Amino acid sequence: MAGQRLRYGYWLPVFGGWLRNVPDEGMEASWEYVKKLARRSEELGYDLTLIAELFLNDIKGIDAPSLDAWSTAAALAAVTETLELMVAVRPTFHQPAILAKQAANVDRISNGRLSLNVVSSWWKDEARRYGVRFDEHDDRYARTEEWLTVLSGAWREKEFSHRGALYEVSETILEPKPVRRPRPTIYAGGESETAKNLIARRCDAYVMHGDPPERIRPKIDDMRRRRDATGLPGMEYGMAAYAIVRDTEREAKEELARITNVAPGSPGYHNYQDWIANTQLESRVTLEDYSVSNRGLRAGLVGTPEQVAERIQEFEDAGVGLLLLQCSPQLEEMERFSETVMPPLATA
Repeated sequence: MAGQRLRYGYWLPVFGGWLRNVPDEGMEASWEYVKKLARRSEELGYDLTLIAELFLNDIKGIDAPSLDAWSTAAALAAVTETLELMVAVRPTFHQPAILAKQAANVDRISNGRLSLNVVSSWWKDEARRYGVRFDEHDDRYARTEEWLTVLSGAWREKEFSHRGALYEVSETILEPKPVRRPRPTIYAGGESETAKNLIARRCDAYVMHGDPPERIRPKIDDMRRRRDATGLPGMEYGMAAYAIVRDTEREAKEELARITNVAPGSPGYHNYQDWIANTQLESRVTLEDYSVSNRGLRAGLVGTPEQVAERIQEFEDAGVGLLLLQCSPQLEEMERFSETVMPPLATA
C-alpha cells in the first residue's frame, strides 16, 4: 500500500528447489528443511512466505517428492511467530466452505497470519492423475469467482447460504471465524482480461510473474485503474523474482549461465509445454525463462549487492510493495540477500 515499506517474501521450496536442470540444490523437499528455513527467515527480517500448491513436482519431475501446501502451512503456523503464510489454493481442488473452515483454523493457530493465493489452475495432467475435473481457461475463472463468494460469505456471515451454478451451501455455520477481519488477505495473479477483471473486483492484492520495471509499471497502473473503477480500497502489488547476488558482476553472470541451460528431455520440460498450452500470457515464455519458475529471471535481480538494490528500488518506484524471492540454495542465498541487499535499501 502507499506509504508502506517494501515487504520481502519468498517462495517456500516445497519442490526441493527451483532449477529444472540441477538435480540437487541442497534444499530437500522435507518438513525439517522448510521448518528451519521459515524460522531463520523471521530472524533475517523476511515478512512472508508463499507456499505453492501442486500435488506433483513441477520442477524436478512428477516422480520427485513435493510437500502438501495446507498441512505444511498448519505446521508452520505453530512454529513461527511473525511470518505471514500465503498459502496457494486452487478452487478446482477444494470445496469452498470446507476450505473456509480449514483456513480459519490455520489462521487461528497462527494468530491471524494466514493469507491465500488463489490460483485458477493450469496443469491438466496433474488434474487427470488426481481425478479432478479440469476446466477450460474462462470456466476456471468463473468457478473461482463463485468459489470466492462462498469462501468470503462463510467467513463473514453468522449463517451463510448460497445457490449458484457450481456450488450450493445451506445455513453454513463457521466458528471460530478467522482472526483477521473481515477476512484473510486474498492474493491472485493472472494476465488475461478475465483474470485481471476478476482480481480487481474480488481480491485484495495482485501478484505478477517476473518482468523488468518498464513492463511492471504499466501493469500496476492498469490494475489500479481497474480497481478504482470498482470503488474498493487500493491493492498491494507483488512480484516474483529470482535473485543472484555475488561480489562481482562476473560471478553473478557465471551463475546465471549455469542455471539457464534447461533443454528438451529435462524433468520439467513436458510440464513447460502443458503450462504454455493452458495459460493466457501477455508475452511468450522461452525455455531460458522456464529454467526457473514464474519468469523470475526477467526481473533482473542479478549482479552485485549494489546493482540488485538499485534494481529493486526501480520496482518499488513502479509500485511493487512485495517481492517474492526465489534463489538457490534458498537458505544460504536468503542470508546473503538480507546481509548485503536489504540494509542499503532500508536506509535509501
